[in-house]
Amino acid sequence: MGTTRDETLADPAILGHMPSNQSCQRSKPREDSDMAQKKDSPVVEILHPNCCGLDVHKESISACLHTADEDGRDQTEVREFGTFTKDLLGLKKWLVESNCPILAMESTGVYWRPIHNVLEDVMEVILVNARHLKNVPGRKTDISDCKWLAGLLRHGLLKASFIPEKHVREWRELDRLRKSHVETVGDYKRRVHKLFETANIKIDSVVSDLFGVTGRNLIGLLSQENAELSIENIEKCAKAGLKTKVVELSHSLAGFFGDHHRFQLRGMMRIISQLEREILSITEHLRELMKPQVELMRRLDEVPGINEIATQAILGNIGTTLKEFASDGSLNCWAGICPGNNESAGKRKNGRNSVRSHPFKTIMVEVAWAAIKKKGSYYREKYYRLKSRIGPKKAIVAIANRITKAVYRIIKHGESYRELGECCLNDNDKRRKLDNLKRQAKKLGYVLVPSRA
Repeated sequence: MGTTRDETLADPAILGHMPSNQSCQRSKPREDSDMAQKKDSPVVEILHPNCCGLDVHKESISACLHTADEDGRDQTEVREFGTFTKDLLGLKKWLVESNCPILAMESTGVYWRPIHNVLEDVMEVILVNARHLKNVPGRKTDISDCKWLAGLLRHGLLKASFIPEKHVREWRELDRLRKSHVETVGDYKRRVHKLFETANIKIDSVVSDLFGVTGRNLIGLLSQENAELSIENIEKCAKAGLKTKVVELSHSLAGFFGDHHRFQLRGMMRIISQLEREILSITEHLRELMKPQVELMRRLDEVPGINEIATQAILGNIGTTLKEFASDGSLNCWAGICPGNNESAGKRKNGRNSVRSHPFKTIMVEVAWAAIKKKGSYYREKYYRLKSRIGPKKAIVAIANRITKAVYRIIKHGESYRELGECCLNDNDKRRKLDNLKRQAKKLGYVLVPSRA
């Protein structure tokens, strides 16, 4: 027969000693008062008497519903559902009839999205990071998982993930699709480089960009059947400063480029052209969808390193209100662009952030790399100061942190960007040195007075 937790605490033999009857009688009033005090002030309060926990899979859903009856007694009901829309509507009907105002589920891939689509209009849906739930072992079934989720939600022990509004989610999906196309275009461009190397074609050794105007003209010339690689034809392909390098371009085209390479080159260039058209189409569509946010996008565009595409990516990831983030620090913490907290016994240890990879972090780091290239800007001067102390990688993340704070204030408070300039840091250094000199002079009994010009 197993022993419950309350029986274990009350059994003196298990505690390792056997008090006398007299001592037991004397300790009884104190135990009663302690128990009453514990009942009056529970350590973990019940925040959601009616709630539901879901264990979501591709083809099945396990749901545990916690409710309280008229007498205040807790009741638990477990059901299983399919993942077709008709099954999800049955889940919705069950929860609505049970007056369930809140629901929690794990963020398992994309399988949570159909449930969110059905339930987001009738109740609060909390999406939980699966890593936050796996610290306690022993739950190896779907039923135990949904019960554990419901129990944690009932006591308010779950941290909700950020789920933007529906139109913002649509922006985000389009932005990530565009990013995927851009990465695919980069892959095919590298394949073209590799193809040219195998055929002894060295165009990229002469031109700085193989897919610039001159490079694409030469690729088009190589793609033609029986194309004559004469000086005249090459000169027609060359543009701007490369007209003076026609002879070098001619030498770079002298190789073993045959029909086998031409067939591959045509296919790759067709895919690259198609993907570039898709990228332009997505950008135009996002511009049309974000027309109501023209003023906000204009103010964001004033920040160094942010252009139209970056603005679309930023708004597509965090939205236009930021009501879920109480401060700029919470936004940076969510994205993993700030140091982590690791302090014990008064000593601060390695402060690596637990968020290793985040789409918004990637966007802001790319923006930071572009921002430090603007001459005379505050971010450029700050980057090179930090780089000498902590290295380029940590320095660029620090710049991304500062830009994110500016973005937060622009979106949340409606402010406009104000460039501090590279002299701002020098002025701060001068002010700091003067304050130190004043303190030192005061300790020696002197007063530091500025000299007249």
